[in-house]
Amino acid sequence: MHLLCVPPERLSPGSALTLHIVAVSEAENPVWWFSSSGSSVGADRSNMSHDSAASSRELMVVLSAVEPWSALRSLLQDGGTDPGRQLAVTSLGSDQRCDLSFEGRSISLRRAELRPDVPVEDFGRALHGCLGSRPDGIGVFLLLIRGGAYTQTESRVLEALQTCCGAEALRRLVVLSVEDAQVVDQLDDDLLDLIRACDGRYCRVAPPAVVDGLRALVRTVDDMARENGSGGYTESMLSAAKRRSGEDQAVEILRQKLEQARESERAFRQLAEQREARRARDVQELKAKQADERRRDEADRKEHESRRQSLEEAFHSLTVQLQRTPPADEESQKTSVVLLGLSGSGKSSALDLLLQRAGGRYWAAGPAPDGAPPTARCQRKEVCAAGRRLILVDTPELWDEDGVEDVELVKDCLALALPGPHVFLLVLQVGRFTQGESDMLGHLQRLFGREFAEHAVVLFVQAEGGRHRPRWIDDYVAGAHPALRDLVRKCGSRYYELNVSKSHNALSYPQVKDLLLGINKLVAAHGGNPYTTRRFPPQELKERSKEIEERKEGGMEGNSLLRDA
Repeated sequence: MHLLCVPPERLSPGSALTLHIVAVSEAENPVWWFSSSGSSVGADRSNMSHDSAASSRELMVVLSAVEPWSALRSLLQDGGTDPGRQLAVTSLGSDQRCDLSFEGRSISLRRAELRPDVPVEDFGRALHGCLGSRPDGIGVFLLLIRGGAYTQTESRVLEALQTCCGAEALRRLVVLSVEDAQVVDQLDDDLLDLIRACDGRYCRVAPPAVVDGLRALVRTVDDMARENGSGGYTESMLSAAKRRSGEDQAVEILRQKLEQARESERAFRQLAEQREARRARDVQELKAKQADERRRDEADRKEHESRRQSLEEAFHSLTVQLQRTPPADEESQKTSVVLLGLSGSGKSSALDLLLQRAGGRYWAAGPAPDGAPPTARCQRKEVCAAGRRLILVDTPELWDEDGVEDVELVKDCLALALPGPHVFLLVLQVGRFTQGESDMLGHLQRLFGREFAEHAVVLFVQAEGGRHRPRWIDDYVAGAHPALRDLVRKCGSRYYELNVSKSHNALSYPQVKDLLLGINKLVAAHGGNPYTTRRFPPQELKERSKEIEERKEGGMEGNSLLRDA
C-alpha cells in the first residue's frame, strides 16, 4: 500500500487537508484514491507492469534473520506516516520485499531467504533469484543487525556471502543496525573488525529519526558507489566468483591429496630407515658377539698374567702418588683475598661486613656498627667460612696522585696474603666512577703483572645514603660509562654487589654468599693455586710477613706497658 504524503506548504490557505491512500494490486495494478472522510474519489488502472516499475528502482539485497527484517519494515512503515517527510513505503504481498520512495529516490529492498545453515550452493541460487533480469545488478548488500548486536547468525551468513560472492560483495557491503528496542552498550570486537573491513560503512535506523537514518544510509551508498567507480554486483560477477570458488576448492582438494601422498612417502621412508637400522644393528650385534667370544678366549688364556700385571701397576701407582702428594697442612686450606681500590670506595666497610657475614654474625635489632676510618696501612683479617680459612687483606692506595707506586706497601700486601693471593677484589662505589678509578686497572697491572686481571673480581659497594640504588646490579653495569664496562669486561665480567648500608644490612647475607661462591669458583678455575708475581721472591715475602708479625706483637706489648703505667 502506498502512503502519499503532501507537505503543509503545498496546501493553499483555507483548503481542507485530504489524505490520499493508494492501494496497489499486483495482479491488475488498480490505483484507488480515498479522501480523509473515507468516500471514494476515483479509480485508475495503469497499463504499466509492476516489473517495469521495479526494474527502475535501486536494488538493495538485505542479509538478515526474520526478526531484524520485520523490525526494519515496521520502522519504515511508521516513518512513512509523517506528512512532513518525503517517504513512501510499499509492501507487495511477499514479506521478502519492501519498496521505498524517498526524497526523489526509488529503492527496492529484497530480503534473500538466507539461513546460517544453508549450503553455499543454495546461497548462490537465492542471490541469483534476487538479481533476476536486472543488468545493473545489486547496488548494495545490507547486513542487517538489531540493536548493534552482532550474533553468530550474522557471522555465518557473512562467511557464506564471502565464500559465494568473493571480495566484490564485501566492497558493496553496508552494516545497518535497526534500533527499535534495547541497544548494546558497546559494539562487539568482531563487528568493529567487520566495519573496518567495510571502510566504516555502518548506519543506524532508530525511531523517531527514521528518515534521518535513511538519509545517512543513502549518503553512505552514494559514497560507496563513487569509491567503487563501477555498477552494482552483477550476475557475471556472481558467476566469476562461483568459478573462482570451484577452482579454489579443486586446488584445495589437490593440495590435500598431495600432502597425503607426501605424508605416505615420509612414512614409507621412515619405515625403510627403521628396517635398515634394524638390519645394521643385527650385523653389529653379530660382530660384537664374535669379538666378545674372541676376547673371552684371550682373557682365559692370559688370566693369570693380567692379574699379576694389574697388581704391579696398582702398587706402582700408589707408591708414586704417596711420594708426590704433600702432607696436608693448614696453609693449603687457606684462601687469600686482597681488597684494592681508591680511598673512600668502601674497602674497609666491605671487609668488616665480609668478616661478620662469613662468620655467621647478624644484629637482630639495631643497625650494624659504623665503618672503620680510612686504611693507612695493610691489614690482615681471618675468618672461617664453609670449612676453609678465609684471609682478607685490606690495603690503602698503593700509588700516589702522580701514579708513583709505594713499593713497601706492595710488599706488605703480598706478604700478608701468603700463601696467596688467590683473588684480587677491586672495590668500586656504586654511582661513583672517576678518572682515577678508570686508570686503576692499568696501575694494578704494572704493580702485579699482566695476568692480574685473570685473578680479579669487581665488587660494587652501595653505601648508606647513596642516591644511585639500581634495582639490579646488571642494569647498573649495562648502563654504566664505557670505561667502567671495559674494566668489568677485562676482569672476565666477574662482578658482584654488596650493600653495606645500616638500613639494609639484612640484604647483605645473600650478597656475601654469592660473592664467596664466586671467589671459590675463581680459585677452583686456577686449580687452587695462588697468584705468583715475579717481582719479589717467595722467600723475601715470607721474611717480610714475619717482620710484620713481629712489629705487630711489639706494638701490642708497648700498648700493654702503657696501660699498666
